[in-house]
Amino acid sequence: MHVLIVQNNVKLGQMWQRHLQRHGHVADVSLDQESAIDSLCARYYPIIILDVVLDNGSAIAVADYASYRHPDARVIFVTNTSFFSDGSIFQLCSNACAFVPSATQPDDLAAMVEHYAKAN
Repeated sequence: MHVLIVQNNVKLGQMWQRHLQRHGHVADVSLDQESAIDSLCARYYPIIILDVVLDNGSAIAVADYASYRHPDARVIFVTNTSFFSDGSIFQLCSNACAFVPSATQPDDLAAMVEHYAKAN
């Protein structure tokens, strides 16, 4: 399965990518809104792992575009801040399926990817 990771932190994004690849997934990493949108134009990703706070661009814009381009795609939001800690991300983004800390263990993130992909 193809997974898009949109993460500012290159090392963290690459760590998640390698871990998902070991679980048999094809994972691509985008560092900002523009490259994420380009990736969504080029391929269907049933699961997107998306950092809530992007240095260049808007995570909400990426999720919104994914919802338009691929209505069945699900978004796992990750963050290292308390931003949206009230759960409002689920009201803003209809394709949000999870909201977890960036420090979530890679095995747990891989399990969520597999779980939400099966739900599609």
